[in-house]
Amino acid sequence: MGSLNREILRLALPSIFANLTVPLVGMVDIAVAGHLDSSAAALIGGVSIGSMMFDVLYWNFGFLRAGTGGLTSQAFGREDWTDCVRTLLRGLATALAISLAMIALQRPFCHLFFCFVDCSEEVRNLAVRYFTIRILCSPATMSLMVVRGWFIGMQDTFSSMVTDTVVNVVNIVASIALSVGIPALGIRGMGFEGVATGTVAAQYLGLLVASVIMLFKYSGTFSGRLSRASLKGTFSGGKMHEFFSVNKDLFIRSLCLISVYLGFSAISARFGDVLLASCSIMMKLLMIFSYFSDGFAFAGEALTGRFVGSRDSSGLRRTVRLTFAWSMGIGLLFVGIYSLWGMPMFRLMTEDSAVLDASSAFLPWLVLIPIVGCPAFTWDGIYIGATATRQMRDSNIWCAVSFFAVWFVGRQFLSHEGNVPVHLLFAAYYTHLIVRSLYQTAFYRRAVLSRIS
Repeated sequence: MGSLNREILRLALPSIFANLTVPLVGMVDIAVAGHLDSSAAALIGGVSIGSMMFDVLYWNFGFLRAGTGGLTSQAFGREDWTDCVRTLLRGLATALAISLAMIALQRPFCHLFFCFVDCSEEVRNLAVRYFTIRILCSPATMSLMVVRGWFIGMQDTFSSMVTDTVVNVVNIVASIALSVGIPALGIRGMGFEGVATGTVAAQYLGLLVASVIMLFKYSGTFSGRLSRASLKGTFSGGKMHEFFSVNKDLFIRSLCLISVYLGFSAISARFGDVLLASCSIMMKLLMIFSYFSDGFAFAGEALTGRFVGSRDSSGLRRTVRLTFAWSMGIGLLFVGIYSLWGMPMFRLMTEDSAVLDASSAFLPWLVLIPIVGCPAFTWDGIYIGATATRQMRDSNIWCAVSFFAVWFVGRQFLSHEGNVPVHLLFAAYYTHLIVRSLYQTAFYRRAVLSRIS
């Protein structure tokens, strides 16, 4: 195995491991809520809707991680350690400003959210209680996005993995302890509020751990680069303009992606409880694959930025080629997994015979999606590393347009009976991935390779 292959694995494997701890948090939160004394259904609904509120909110600000990672990796390739530090400081300042605005505007956001999400009054009240507690950790959550991106840009996915693992493990332990208490120690639980409070504690502890890692591991990088003159240069000049230009494009990209995922959820909700459950399980199973493919996308991001920064054309081309090889290998592996164990996976998620019968008709869509999704996810990492964000933004605008065009145009020509609308929805989802892949493939030379020509 060549040195670049080893480097890709060194960067990808910690990210994959950290990703695998993510679903455990949601599962434990729901399990804890489901075993409290009050109505389990309402409590589970409150946690689920409350978590969805943060998914909608935080997803829009994913540019903090991506933009910081791309710019830092290029500075790393140039061995410009001052710019590495300044990129981190710009990101943290932006994260703090956004998080304070989120706290200040939480009430209008809640009102706006529930204009689009329909649920019982009890679930709504629980979700708002969950939200108003968890929003207090937004400064830590936003800052952690920046720190994760900075670690990836510094070619250090191990530190990012340590931080993520601490956050997720503490989240699980704290949510259980704060909700149900620790009878052996005479500590009474907080009930439902303990679930959200555990998340707040975990986020701030994770930020503390990340700060300690940076203090000791990167003391040399920070040494002499936090002077008044250096800090003044952080928030002025062309680099500041570049930072906001990159993040503006990534923000628009996030809006396009979330419109697709929210559109998928909203449309699937019209099909009735059985088909909605089937679509929801399909997306959960897809997430398993994405946890692996994202690891190689992060590796591609880090190495692409590094080789763009060092003006190494050969290294960049090899990174793209090998990252795609690893990513497509994972895709083929999951095609086999979903083919052999797709229905057993469905049975692990539900025992409802109606949902299982409906799901069997849609299984081919699940089986093939790793091959369709791999190029889109891999190109994302490469384009972020090259900070080719304008073309990335445009590809996602077109992919969102294609998703809704296929759905709305298809509905005019296809029968509304049976499972046809559901198949059309999956076809629209596939189309948005294919359009992303084709667009970024077509612009690869102009957008990525031109960065070092």
